[in-house]
Amino acid sequence: MTKSPRMLQIEAMLIDEPDDEFLRYGLAMEHTSAGDDASAAAVLQALIALNPAKPYIPAFLMAAQALLRTGDDETAATVLKAGIEASTRAGTADALHARGELQGLLSTIE
Repeated sequence: MTKSPRMLQIEAMLIDEPDDEFLRYGLAMEHTSAGDDASAAAVLQALIALNPAKPYIPAFLMAAQALLRTGDDETAATVLKAGIEASTRAGTADALHARGELQGLLSTIE
């Protein structure tokens, strides 16, 4: 797949800021827009692993959705369950809202 100019730009910024969650999330969304769900899922899973103690909660839902589009329902369910746990631990209003979305998607595949 040919990378878009936006992907190249984000990758260049990640060289200077490899731990930037928003850049990684943006890169994943660019892969999703390009129809490359496998790459999007890989970037999102790496983003989740970047900070296991305080993961970027939106990445769980997006990773699971990308995995479902690739047909990997089992891994998607695992990601959703991990996201539910992480959002519960975070306990913020946004995280608890995300937990509901994660639970809703999980219920559709179990």
